[in-house]
Amino acid sequence: MTAGDESGMGGDKPHFTARVLTLFPSMFPGPLGESLAGRAREKGIWSLDVTDIRDFATDRHRSVDDAPFGGGAGMVMRPDVLAAAIDATWQGGGGTDDDGTAEPLIYFSPRGQRMDQALVQEIAACGSATLICGRFEGVDERILEARPVREISLGDFILSGGEIAALALLDAVIRLLPGVAGNSESLEQESFAAGLLEYPQYTRPQVWEGRPVPEVLLSGHHERIRQWRLDAAKRITKERRRDLWERWKKQS
Repeated sequence: MTAGDESGMGGDKPHFTARVLTLFPSMFPGPLGESLAGRAREKGIWSLDVTDIRDFATDRHRSVDDAPFGGGAGMVMRPDVLAAAIDATWQGGGGTDDDGTAEPLIYFSPRGQRMDQALVQEIAACGSATLICGRFEGVDERILEARPVREISLGDFILSGGEIAALALLDAVIRLLPGVAGNSESLEQESFAAGLLEYPQYTRPQVWEGRPVPEVLLSGHHERIRQWRLDAAKRITKERRRDLWERWKKQS
């Protein structure tokens, strides 16, 4: 049933457990097996449990979809098969995690809540999540009615399936976990962390193609540097994301 089941090394409970329901288990861990996420997984900071939805099919062809009632193009994922996979995997049906937070049951859909940093932080704080990766024309609506599914959208565009969205969400969650990022201060200064886009970054060489690094960043004056970065973040946000800028003004 389970394509990948990995617990934290050394017997310690991981900070986050990801359970993924998919028709393509070989897509995981994918990029999450590399870089920060990969090293964190090796250290047991987070764990991954990947389940093949086809394992819950009831016919010899391992069918998971069927034609939509009322006609139309494409196929729809069957509620009976998907429900069996959810009920065998999701850990939120019987209550809450140790910290009292219910495990989210997430389905990726264009009509879902738009994913942003606040949502990522909320999911990371839950300690675990079960992610449903849809395919075809989507899932039978009755699944979304019969189970406490939370629909989430990566953006206003269409993907072939939910796997890439799941990878994106998990990457955003994992980097927030304790011990993953080397410098916690860098997380606090990123885009969206304070409601603004991030300020420009510079490194060596000090002059490149005739373009010098802003003098204030070489001054060693921490308060001037802090103010320059804040002003730059405000300017960029106002120019590029008026929605974020208006929201920041109301909150500040």
